[in-house]
Amino acid sequence: MRIAFIGFGEAGRAFQQSLAAADAALGFAAYDILVDLEGPDGGSAAAMRTAGVDVARSVYEAVFRADWIFSAVTADQSLAAVKSALPHLRDGQALFDINSVSPQRKRDSAALLAPTGALYLDMAVMAPVHPQGHRTPVLLAGPVDDALSAKLGALGFAFEIVGPEAGAATGIKMVRSLFVKGLEAITVETLLAAHASGCLDYMLKSLAGSYPGLGLPDFAHYQFERTTRHGKRRAAEMRESAATLDHLGLHGPLAAAIADVQEKMGGLDAARGEDAGLRATLEGLLAKRRS
Repeated sequence: MRIAFIGFGEAGRAFQQSLAAADAALGFAAYDILVDLEGPDGGSAAAMRTAGVDVARSVYEAVFRADWIFSAVTADQSLAAVKSALPHLRDGQALFDINSVSPQRKRDSAALLAPTGALYLDMAVMAPVHPQGHRTPVLLAGPVDDALSAKLGALGFAFEIVGPEAGAATGIKMVRSLFVKGLEAITVETLLAAHASGCLDYMLKSLAGSYPGLGLPDFAHYQFERTTRHGKRRAAEMRESAATLDHLGLHGPLAAAIADVQEKMGGLDAARGEDAGLRATLEGLLAKRRS
């Protein structure tokens, strides 16, 4: 069995590493736009070679011999990734779209794929991909028959089928992400504001009393770590959540505002973790945010 990846970032690498450990007979190929930008000696190609993955110089090279294809690109490139694969797909192949995008985006992708005869599967990854890799809990929507379910199970995928049509899996993730990433944004902005206004100690005491289950201040450290490390990617996801809410006739600007906070936090080089101390972390982040 041969598996291809379109996009070989964090999610693609995590899936490939655990799949290779689960079945040594699997073959892998990957195409990533970074190979075009960096060249064959760049970091992306080097990561593929280190993992035992064939470095594809085009989408065609990655997918033409693949049984399964995982699309794991940035949210804004998910439709482009599907379009790039279309001329090279055939009956019997399966494309798993694991990108965090709106239900409509995945329905559009499924419609494009239908004439090729390849299966389009909407897969929503519901937890961080480390350390479990492909065993991370996922939701799956689309034409999943018994044979495909058996193959997924044999490889150790922790999947739940939530509907027969594309969009059902990612729809659940987009709504859930509104809460999860929104809670991160609320925590970050509240504590930054508390520190800036000189009421941090009072705020922590008050919130811990009202919401003892949160486990402050440890919870705050975790939220700052997630937003600074993954804020850019979370921002893209929340813009897809905003599109989801707009399509439902609800308040998309709420998710867009969460995306703005995540975007501002993403990539900030500030002290992280308990060893730094919450106050020092806040001080460093405030300086970065104000600069």
